[in-house]
Amino acid sequence: MTRRREAGEAGFTLIELMISLGLFALIAVAGLALVDGILRVNGRTGARLDRLAALQRTMFVLTSDLDQMASGTIEGRGDRLAFTRSAPGTGGVATPVRYAVAGGVLVRAAPAPQLLLPGVVSARWRFWDGGWIDRWPIDGSKEAKERWPRAIALDVQAAGPGGAPVMLRRVVTLPVRAQEPTPQ
Repeated sequence: MTRRREAGEAGFTLIELMISLGLFALIAVAGLALVDGILRVNGRTGARLDRLAALQRTMFVLTSDLDQMASGTIEGRGDRLAFTRSAPGTGGVATPVRYAVAGGVLVRAAPAPQLLLPGVVSARWRFWDGGWIDRWPIDGSKEAKERWPRAIALDVQAAGPGGAPVMLRRVVTLPVRAQEPTPQ
């Protein structure tokens, strides 16, 4: 005796299967678009964080160098700076340091070149000695070469974290220069 199937036991119709597959496809496409958007935002955020880290690292290195200035002369004009730094507490020797922009990169040479900050549009060094001036020493006299400014500023225009240009300014007051004892 064969039993006859009733109306509710026949399974899914082709229309029901097509509708369920269509809904599943829509959910999958929406999920894929969401994941793709998250990955793009993550990539942009990573690039911005890397750029911000490069900017912060550059300002840290610059401040550290200027804070560790040793006896010697400072020579600078609008686009470059040269001085001598020491490593107090570590017994390090005095090292000449130079900063300049070459090919859109802020370069630190101490003595080997180190590429500090790519994407630099312009850099300008200024010196405080009662007012901001664009070159140090003020003149070529021996007295002027032996003096230090009270502060040094770097104004950098560079590509920022989002690619838009930003202007950064770092002002560092210099340590008090040790005076040589005068012979009696």
